[in-house]
Amino acid sequence: MRRPLKLQQDGYEPDVVVAHPGWGETLYVKQVFPKTRLIHFCEYYYHTQGADVGFAPEFPLTMDDCARISSRNELHLLNLENCDTAITPTHWQHSFHPVAYQDKIKVIHEGIDVTRLGPDSKAVLQLPNGKVLKAGEPTITYVARNLEPYRGFHQFMRALPRVLAAHTTCQVVIIGGDNVSYGSPPKDAANWRSKLLCENPVDQSRVHFLGKVEYSTYCKALQVSAVHIYLTYPFVLSWSLLEALASGCLVIASDTEPVREVIRHGDNGWLIDFFDDQMLFNKILDILSDSKQSVGLRKKAQDGMRNYSINEGVKNYIKEIK
Repeated sequence: MRRPLKLQQDGYEPDVVVAHPGWGETLYVKQVFPKTRLIHFCEYYYHTQGADVGFAPEFPLTMDDCARISSRNELHLLNLENCDTAITPTHWQHSFHPVAYQDKIKVIHEGIDVTRLGPDSKAVLQLPNGKVLKAGEPTITYVARNLEPYRGFHQFMRALPRVLAAHTTCQVVIIGGDNVSYGSPPKDAANWRSKLLCENPVDQSRVHFLGKVEYSTYCKALQVSAVHIYLTYPFVLSWSLLEALASGCLVIASDTEPVREVIRHGDNGWLIDFFDDQMLFNKILDILSDSKQSVGLRKKAQDGMRNYSINEGVKNYIKEIK
């Protein structure tokens, strides 16, 4: 509140304020600027059933979890009440907000920079150990901000030893940090990577954990990918999935919301049961054994991302701001 008051005292009054209000940053904007139009980015409204919380049986919901979710949503309700208009990125996220406020919320994805993405048949990725991976080789890629169950890292790691044994020349590139973006850290290990490596030993001369990398390195990883894995609880959609599709990756993704809004099974990618390690194993091997089958899917994946370009997102945001 102090900063808006200072702006007001300096004679500044905005026509529009656009904000992500997740931590209460805009609770008092309308008190200071009552005539200003307030647009909120409503990313997620939590539920105790049918979404991320309690999705995985091995991480059961507790009454403490329910209490935390109810308390967290109190702020989201205040934000919905205070704003003039709201925006959310997917239809599924829209549907999870209270019905009483849904007419107030528009579905607009902010978009990704598709101009910096795309396939490259000559792409080369040099790994920290000096090894070089090239487009066209059997490289499996997995990307998440942090390596954790919310993004299916545990399911991927459980399938990986069998994949490596069945396909003796494939390489695996894993990008992501060791912190926790969503959910909780493991109780019996420093992080999910160390825990799952202990439970699922793999040949680390073939499985390359790059941690967090420069964007250019990330793009090269997507370009050399023969098959890209994206698994997620029903939760907010990762930009990395859209960027993988825009790069022409052949994506195996979990059949969860809101992934279904982006991937059409067998048309621009493949959908599998999040919990079915065997299905993941089978699909990876199927793709690596017959790369020609993926050409049409890759092209449709890339073409479909035109509707998710940042230019399209900005255009639709500007319509709402005007």
